[in-house]
Amino acid sequence: MADLRTNFLGIRSPNPFWLASAPPTDREVNVTRAFKAGWGGVVWKTLGSEGPPVVNVNGPRYGAIHGADRRLLGFNNIELITDRPLQVNLQEIKAVKKAFPDRAMVVSLMVPCDEESWKAILAAVEETECDGVELNFGCPHGMSERGMGSAVGQVPEYIEMVARWCKQHTRMPVIVKLTPNITDIRHPARAAKRGGADAVSLINTISSIVSVDLDRMAPTPTIDGKGSHGGYCGPAVKPIALNMTAEIARDPETHGMPISGIGGVTTWRDAAEFIALGCGTVQVCTAAMTYGFKIIDEMTAGLSNWMDEKGYATLDDFRGLATPNVTDWQYLNLNYVTKAVIDQDLCIKCGRCHIACEDTSHQAIANMVDGRRMFVVKDEECVGCNLCVEVCPVQNCITMQPMAAGSVDPRTGRVVQPGYSNWTTHPNNPMAQVAAE
Repeated sequence: MADLRTNFLGIRSPNPFWLASAPPTDREVNVTRAFKAGWGGVVWKTLGSEGPPVVNVNGPRYGAIHGADRRLLGFNNIELITDRPLQVNLQEIKAVKKAFPDRAMVVSLMVPCDEESWKAILAAVEETECDGVELNFGCPHGMSERGMGSAVGQVPEYIEMVARWCKQHTRMPVIVKLTPNITDIRHPARAAKRGGADAVSLINTISSIVSVDLDRMAPTPTIDGKGSHGGYCGPAVKPIALNMTAEIARDPETHGMPISGIGGVTTWRDAAEFIALGCGTVQVCTAAMTYGFKIIDEMTAGLSNWMDEKGYATLDDFRGLATPNVTDWQYLNLNYVTKAVIDQDLCIKCGRCHIACEDTSHQAIANMVDGRRMFVVKDEECVGCNLCVEVCPVQNCITMQPMAAGSVDPRTGRVVQPGYSNWTTHPNNPMAQVAAE
């Protein structure tokens, strides 16, 4: 059986699945229930400075995007950091860590951008004997208007400064949680590394308005007739999270920096994809809020079974294996030519491939052959775009097959060349000569 144990910055947990800083990690009873269910760790919901707690709204806090079957695709929230007293949180953190010493306990923090505020809260948190801290530089609503959260995460100089303060004032590992609400994720990640941070976690939620209530004519969730932008998460943000994770993993300046992956992790496969891009752990929120803590059983069993099938004994055996295969468009092989092939035994003759290709692409799929309904790819028109694969309701009915080197592409009339060639040397590239040199 595969070994799912994780050592992230010296923080050990029985599996890589941690609950992200969010409502599921706001109090002792929740976290205790999660650990009993089998979660490997948690990032306790963000704590603020000593003093009057923050004030959350007393009405709806969530909005959602649903699929046709009501499955939750995207989730939006306008909730702030914990609204419970700091000392109560600290006492509960200490109690849970004592009760579950084998689980990862990381505490999320957000305080004003001055050294004394960070020094004070780090000293208080350190007394809980937790395993590390996560600096919340990502929250896009409520706190950002107060100069915290993403207001810090969008300024690399601030990230570097605060990370340096934290490393000076605590023995604990420091993780910087990055905001996706930025043009180039590499810059804040580099700043975190310059500041001495031990790791980064990403992504935090995306600033968003999830929908508009056309009866009230206000964004949802709606508070007394008004709405506000909030943080978007859930399965819909996974592609953005994977891309930003890959950018950090392959950037020469941050390559090798430990990463905790966040963003739409709903299944074991999602987790495996983040780990394949180099993540040491994955953090989960929306899936737990949608399906409950017992979803951890499917996640751990699925990941373990897949690893057994692939021959991976530990997470390190496949961690980061996908990162070298992430490249820029200009380096993709232009000698790789494919054509769509429809398996007639699997085809249910629904016609979706034909309609999509005929109306929006390359008119490369015939719908009649010898006077009868049949869907066949016209190689002389097919550019290999694979739209038909994505719209087909039958898995593996349509596949993309590469053409052999030396054969003639009926669409272009050109011989498929062997080997590798990319845009940097292509004759149509006005900079080709410069690139080649």
